[in-house]
Amino acid sequence: MRILHVSPGFYPRIGGVEYVVKSVSERLVKMGHEVTMLAGEPNINEPREEEISGVKVIRWPTWSTGGAYHFPMKRGSLKQIFSELLRDVDVVHVHSVHSIFTVSTGLIAVDSACDVKVVVTPHYHGTGHTALRRLLWLVWRRKVSELLGRANVVHAVSGRERALVLKHYPHIREKVVVIPNGVDEDVYNYKWCGQNSDFMVYAGRIEKYKRLELAVNVAKEMRLKLLIIGQGNYRDKLKRYAEKVYRGGVEFLEPQPRGRYLELLSQARYAINPSRHEAFSIFIAEALAMRTPAITSKEIAENIKAIFKPFREGLVIVIESSIKVWNEIVCNYLKELYS
Repeated sequence: MRILHVSPGFYPRIGGVEYVVKSVSERLVKMGHEVTMLAGEPNINEPREEEISGVKVIRWPTWSTGGAYHFPMKRGSLKQIFSELLRDVDVVHVHSVHSIFTVSTGLIAVDSACDVKVVVTPHYHGTGHTALRRLLWLVWRRKVSELLGRANVVHAVSGRERALVLKHYPHIREKVVVIPNGVDEDVYNYKWCGQNSDFMVYAGRIEKYKRLELAVNVAKEMRLKLLIIGQGNYRDKLKRYAEKVYRGGVEFLEPQPRGRYLELLSQARYAINPSRHEAFSIFIAEALAMRTPAITSKEIAENIKAIFKPFREGLVIVIESSIKVWNEIVCNYLKELYS
């Protein structure tokens, strides 16, 4: 099968969508499928091509401010090249409706006369996360509605995301398929050993909507150190908050090598993610796979079908969840999304 993924970004850029498309595309290649990745890239002026782990990667220049919008540059050339790519693929899989680059490209696909199946994974938040983005979202939803309405399959990564998508776009009810995200198999090489640890950990993008001030508050109340691993445009403001509220109790780390990150996760007393706007939290899924206890919003716990109990400040402690590995998830992609 010939599969073309469209994503706001791709490895080595770090982010939830980037992690998903990397995990899926590399496994599809190992299964013998031909995979091309068309990914936005804000740090270039001209398109670039390369191969990563057997995946043909086309990086397209985009304008992205604050990690948002992902506006495609050279739009005329993009339409021409993407239309050519469509002639040689069986499936186009568009990731994220919170990106101008992916939605506009997806609309080219559904307009095409080529015999290609269009799959959309919205990674849906339902709105923007600043006053300006919320205002723009009211207009952008029309484009999203058009793409979802004309796609062959809409893929939600949780029952809660499906419900949110259908609340806003009830006309697509019959085409929505739920397949959760997975974790890399290497997670199961680690077992939780942090019962007596003096720290908790958050890993991921540092954005205002993640509500990481709550993580700082919880760490202080529990007298635990908080490690925050990641990058994002809210990092400096969060640092100032941490210094004011819990001086010396919060350490900010750059994204870590995979092995070191998993070691820290297995050694932590808790993993914590207070965000209420997550279609799925890979970081929390990885923690639970190695049995590290997790403190999350109720929304995240529901997304991963977890058993949980109330904690404090509107958060919950996850007791148990069934997490699947990517190899199994990708087999479900082939059966339920691409066939």
